[in-house]
Amino acid sequence: MVEELVTVAAAVGSAGVVYVVAAARIVKQYERGVVFRLGRLMGKPRAPGFTMVIPGVERLRKVNMQIVTLPVPAQEGITRDNVTVRVDAVVYFKVVDAASAVINVEDYRFAVSQMAQTSLRSIIGKSDLDDLLSNREKLNQGLELMIDSPAVGWGVQIDRVEIKDVSLPDTMKRSMARQAEADRERRARIINADAELQASRKLAEAAQQMAGTPSALQLRLLQTVVAVAAEKNSTLVLPFPVELLRFLERAHPEQPEQPPRAPAPEARTPEEQRPPTAAQPPGITPVPPEPDGVTSSRRE
Repeated sequence: MVEELVTVAAAVGSAGVVYVVAAARIVKQYERGVVFRLGRLMGKPRAPGFTMVIPGVERLRKVNMQIVTLPVPAQEGITRDNVTVRVDAVVYFKVVDAASAVINVEDYRFAVSQMAQTSLRSIIGKSDLDDLLSNREKLNQGLELMIDSPAVGWGVQIDRVEIKDVSLPDTMKRSMARQAEADRERRARIINADAELQASRKLAEAAQQMAGTPSALQLRLLQTVVAVAAEKNSTLVLPFPVELLRFLERAHPEQPEQPPRAPAPEARTPEEQRPPTAAQPPGITPVPPEPDGVTSSRRE
């Protein structure tokens, strides 16, 4: 009799141990347990810790409540200004209602992924290229609202959405590089022109100051000589300003101007110095005078 009681007690104890082992469940701190009894939701999700279910009647499904990092595959689209780009993003979300995440949607991870891809393509089509490159904070907020609206009914909360990278075609990259280079060159020219304008104003003021005191120009010339000679060149090119010559001219008194002299008489030949003779009658050729010896011989 005693042996039969011991056997029955051992059998009951073994059955109890098997039942406890089959019914025992452990829910971790970052999880919640959704219990279904014969396919029907039973109350609120089970809290973390040890819990029991009826084997064969109840089923416990654990739902992770941690923040999930979901990468969104790169989506290719055309922006509002007709530029083809590839944009990829990342979505941070978490489950806030374990029962809704299990009942209202088949696979909340897949649903959030598909909604993120669709919303990202929509954002690309509504935005300009400049907004995708420089105004990402506003686009992130808009993308978060687009994904979070349907996810509320799934028991999922979108924590944050970030656009990671925007890939542009090589031709567009070269065009943007040329545009940036041209803009920088324009700014450099404007800065150089402004510098030249300021330098010209300062030089004009210095020239006016030196015009009042010409000795300052000579001192400046000597400073230039010292600066050039410091380089120890074999050849020294020294500019000589015209203003220094004018200063030297003003330093010496001017000589009085002399009256212009009468032009000297021109030298004349003996024939030109003879007095003019009386006019000869027409048809008669004047005979030139003969030497004295010839005249005397004819007379004899």
